[in-house]
Amino acid sequence: MDLRKLKTLIDLVSESNVSELEITEAEGKVRIVKGGGVVVQQFVPAPAVAQAPAAAVPAAAPAAASTPAVPDVPTGHVVKSPMVGTLYHASSPGAKAFVEVGSQVKEGDTICIIEAMKILNEIEADKSGTITQILAENGQAVEYGQPLFLIA
Repeated sequence: MDLRKLKTLIDLVSESNVSELEITEAEGKVRIVKGGGVVVQQFVPAPAVAQAPAAAVPAAAPAAASTPAVPDVPTGHVVKSPMVGTLYHASSPGAKAFVEVGSQVKEGDTICIIEAMKILNEIEADKSGTITQILAENGQAVEYGQPLFLIA
């Protein structure tokens, strides 16, 4: 079974109410069990802002809210997680990190490891350049498509 198909099955199980899935094919047998290690993100809507009566609003309030703040948008190429798992910046706990901010990388260089189902998967840079930002912490659980690094 190819890795893309396996990733798709893992994503389907993690996003559904199914707790266990077993598939048998000519190449072998795969069993996926959803356990306590599955990370579920919940999105809570922002509370609605209540409008105050006109008499309670100071006269200077409309002038103070003239322009909204523009958030800093990072520029460069974003390396995203190809799978759900635990991110590691080094090959072992005491080892030097694969990359740091300012590191030069070439396309194909290993930049981190993601552990999924007790398998360590080396994640390679998909573009050459300089690491300008590290967007995920060492040991952090990451989701499929989550931004990990920024390359300029």
